[in-house]
Amino acid sequence: MLELTTAQHTVAKAMREKELSQLIFDAARKLGWLVARYPTWRPTGTVAGFPDLVLLRNGRLIFAELKSEKGEPIPAQQEWLDALREVATVYVWKPRNWLSGEIAEILGGDR
Repeated sequence: MLELTTAQHTVAKAMREKELSQLIFDAARKLGWLVARYPTWRPTGTVAGFPDLVLLRNGRLIFAELKSEKGEPIPAQQEWLDALREVATVYVWKPRNWLSGEIAEILGGDR
């Protein structure tokens, strides 16, 4: 992961989860991922803590919880993340992970 510039740190601090979600969603779709995105409000049939994004491509399954720069998973989210790690790749992504290119690298791999 590349070190962020001062300007990128400023952008990361200001970026909301919704913006990060849209950036990742758009990039993943362009790279051929199937993506399910769960908004902040809970759709019928989901339970508290379920990760924000589910991504699938070429037999690879990723669950991603999105957080603001200072955010951390709440206990219900951490419970899901820990359980899902047993069967899939799990990430907690923040704006710095997008701005550094880390997420693009992850999504672009295994084509």
